[in-house]
Amino acid sequence: MLRHLPQVGDPRILLDAASRDDAAVWQLDDGRALVATVDFFTPVVDDARTWGRIAAANALSDLYATGATPLFALSLVGWPRESLPMELLGEVMQGLADVATAARCPILGGHSVDALEPHVGLVALGEAPPDRLLTNATARPGDLLVLTKPLGTGILTTALKRGLRTERELAEAVTSMTTLNAGGMRAALAAGLRCATDVTGFGLLGHLGNILRGSGVGARLWLEAVPRFAGVLELAAEGVVPGGTRRNLAAVPVTWAADVAEPERLLLADAQTSGGLLLAVAPSQLDSLLAGLAAEGTLARAVIGECTGHAGQLTVTRTP
Repeated sequence: MLRHLPQVGDPRILLDAASRDDAAVWQLDDGRALVATVDFFTPVVDDARTWGRIAAANALSDLYATGATPLFALSLVGWPRESLPMELLGEVMQGLADVATAARCPILGGHSVDALEPHVGLVALGEAPPDRLLTNATARPGDLLVLTKPLGTGILTTALKRGLRTERELAEAVTSMTTLNAGGMRAALAAGLRCATDVTGFGLLGHLGNILRGSGVGARLWLEAVPRFAGVLELAAEGVVPGGTRRNLAAVPVTWAADVAEPERLLLADAQTSGGLLLAVAPSQLDSLLAGLAAEGTLARAVIGECTGHAGQLTVTRTP
């Protein structure tokens, strides 16, 4: 879709759609760059306020994946006013505000439209030093890959929609989806990293693929090292998988080890909501990064693979 946009040859544009990075970046002056992103989606849980909290954390994640500190946000709402009460929308907005307040990112306004299905999200603006941006294009052969949240939210929320899990049973996943990636960003910047993305709708494989294309490297993933929520492989084996996850799996060329089963492949392609950061780190920086992530209390600090010199080639094995 984005290929239809005209190319803009302005030297102040540091990141745009062509790089497949997480946000657009416009350089204001030598020391400041404006970072902008937008994200919205339909409900993934039943509780309205929780949905709002997840939507805010998900939208702000793209700022953190670029190394930006949030400034302010605008809300985006599509609401079926004839079938859902406006009081319910008020609860959603309170959830947005909960997380935005925690991120010190005030919501200053927004826009709403009538819609057949409810949608909610944010336009989020942030600021970063131009020389300390996190991007898709700075991984190097030999870098290790670190993930800061478990996988499986797409599978679990699909189970919720099908009545196979309760929202209480998704408590761990909800905690993950409402947790900001600010701590992971701070740890990455403190360790001197320059390559990051967040794992959201295209799944781990899709977002790693953006790093491979942007950086001109390959990668090996180690399945057993990838953190996951309890029960997701069993659900995937039963066919409880969102359509987006199956599309992700079909879209990314991967060389699979023979002992990696279909449910495990689906997990690596699972379309995440408000997933963790995927970081590329030089071995010499790994201890500093892991110590920083531990100090920040990130939900996972897993070394899940490594970058290689085989540009564009993605291989998945069970162990290193």
